[in-house]
Amino acid sequence: MEAKGRPGNEKVKITVQMLKSNTGQFDLESILFLKLKNIGICNLGCIGDCVNLERLDLSGNDISNLTPLASLKLLTVLNLSANRISNLVCMNTSYQSAMLEIFPKIKVLDGERISGRGSDLFQLCKDMDSSLKEVCSSGAVGERPGPKKWVEDGYWELKPTRKTQSDEAVEQFYNILKECRELNNKAADVIAKTERTLSNTK
Repeated sequence: MEAKGRPGNEKVKITVQMLKSNTGQFDLESILFLKLKNIGICNLGCIGDCVNLERLDLSGNDISNLTPLASLKLLTVLNLSANRISNLVCMNTSYQSAMLEIFPKIKVLDGERISGRGSDLFQLCKDMDSSLKEVCSSGAVGERPGPKKWVEDGYWELKPTRKTQSDEAVEQFYNILKECRELNNKAADVIAKTERTLSNTK
């Protein structure tokens, strides 16, 4: 779900209310796709609570610290381009390797396919691109146009999907778990009231 832009240079922190209003989800653990680009985010806030997130676009913001993302182990697509990231992970020369260690399922990082099908071809093209840049900088050939996007327009748009049996089972499980939590809270309240009543009668 894509967030709406904010006027001016307002600094934005990700909050539970923001995530729920932008996705329509009641529970942060139910959010699978999130698009929060170009809205002035400087603080990732509670985004780490979206533990089942698979696709995340935070491009064009003012993010400088990735620590809250460490719990998002299911991410397959992550876009952090056009931010001012300055933490140790991104200062590392092996940026992609470091990100793969943090996000073991990552396939597309900042618009580049780094693992999975097609990643070897992408790496080969990158190597060829670097070689051609060296040749161009030596003056052997003229300027050439920049590389094309690897992720097509509309890639981040969510397409309607049919629920599988496993999706329905997971949803039922979460509903039952929620009911159990509510029953547990009610039981705790009843026990506390009973203990207070008994202590007052002594």
